Amino acid sequence: MSDAQIFHDHPDDPPPRVGWWVGRIGVYGILILWTVICLFPIYWTITTSFKQAPDVMQGNMVPWVDYTPQWRGWKSLGLSPDTIGQVSTVREEFLKRFWNSTVTALASSMLAVVLGSCAAYGLSRFRYKFGFMRNPDISFFFLSQLILPPVVLALPFLVLYKELALLDTRLGLILLYALTVLPIVIWIMRDQFQGIPVELEEAALVDGLGIWGAFITIILPIALPGMVAAFILSLVLTWNEYFFAALLTSTNAVTLPVMVASQTGSQGINWWSMAALSASAILPLIVIGIVLERYIIKGMASGAVK
Repeated sequence: MSDAQIFHDHPDDPPPRVGWWVGRIGVYGILILWTVICLFPIYWTITTSFKQAPDVMQGNMVPWVDYTPQWRGWKSLGLSPDTIGQVSTVREEFLKRFWNSTVTALASSMLAVVLGSCAAYGLSRFRYKFGFMRNPDISFFFLSQLILPPVVLALPFLVLYKELALLDTRLGLILLYALTVLPIVIWIMRDQFQGIPVELEEAALVDGLGIWGAFITIILPIALPGMVAAFILSLVLTWNEYFFAALLTSTNAVTLPVMVASQTGSQGINWWSMAALSASAILPLIVIGIVLERYIIKGMASGAVK
């Protein structure tokens, strides 16, 4: 019997499959723990919308064990089963704010992706010179706009929007939101375009297509996963934006985050109403994420998100 056989047959050595199972159990245990940590705030929000005031204050967590679920939060919005068929001013107000958030988030995200993709394509394919600034400097200049805290821009935008009659308008929020997420889109799409071989465009130009023709027919289909990933990130940021929405709107263009933050009364915070509103605001993002999941994964795998 060889030394190798003696070594493998040693009675103190664990079977090879034991180590494999231990590793797999450890990995899946960590993943399950992290999933619970990430999903717990959503679980807490949804369950709070079905609690009474004493259940919220006592921290009861498990439905039908610690408390009996009620439609308290949804009834306050006119969205419970017994109020959905009745006229409700609160529900009309909620739907109006929900529509404002939908329009501003979708429009600003699409505008940012279109403008950011064009800028990123130029930075990845052409060489620019503005004084001492070259392409890397220009790219960093775009990214540096995120360094400024929003409060620094509050007074300039307030004065500017007052002069342009854009206060309390969806158009004002769309332009501002597109501006705030544009640097992120440019950096994501620049990396995406740099990963596409230039030879594809050169072949398209030889076949008779122009620059725009090659960009639309050849480059955009390849870069689509990265554009979807950039769109999702922009949508999340604009959908949840609160500071400028609270500053620049008052009646007509108020969004969901502002409405969520306003759920306070003489008796304190209406946690059940706030939870119901938050759950309603989370649901569209979850649906969009599930529908576009394959594009997000492709965009991340191809280097669109780094």
